[in-house]
Amino acid sequence: MSLSARIHSQFAESIAAKQAAMAAMAGPIEAAVRLMHHALRHDGKIMACGNGGSAADSQHFAAELLNRFEKERPPLAAIALTTDTSTLTSIANDYHYDEVFAKQVRGLGRAGDVLLAISTSGNSPNVIQAIKVAQAKGMRVVALTGKGGGKMAALLAPEDIHLCVPAERTARIQEVHLVCIHCLCDGIDALLLGETE
Repeated sequence: MSLSARIHSQFAESIAAKQAAMAAMAGPIEAAVRLMHHALRHDGKIMACGNGGSAADSQHFAAELLNRFEKERPPLAAIALTTDTSTLTSIANDYHYDEVFAKQVRGLGRAGDVLLAISTSGNSPNVIQAIKVAQAKGMRVVALTGKGGGKMAALLAPEDIHLCVPAERTARIQEVHLVCIHCLCDGIDALLLGETE
């Protein structure tokens, strides 16, 4: 296969993955937008976590809420649990890497907050631990996964929301995750600014 053909194939696969996700995920994304909007309107905050590319997505999401997405509005309470190297390394060193997000949720989270838990496989041990702590604290969880949701899918309570990309390839899942994050940001803004019901 030529390099040009490979590039075209990447675009074609990405488009197909997004079309499949749009059909399967629009309803759950709307539910997640409404949940996050409710939390933010009632003095809650949204904490986000993930590893690697999902860590970058956590930071992207928190930045769009705390600063702004596409329109001017007051800052919204969002924290990426992936950014404080002193906290992350001290927890990993003193306890275990599986605890790097869970300990932050334990210390910073409260009932009424939302955890955005991101894992392309749904099997990240430290994200799973964060979900368990969040649920124990009375927080709601929005899980952003792929590949069927992995172990995270079985952990979610009925009041939690699962945004599972119907794809197996990590690159495609990550691409759809970014669209989902932008949908969440846009939807929250639309509700806050009265642009939709």
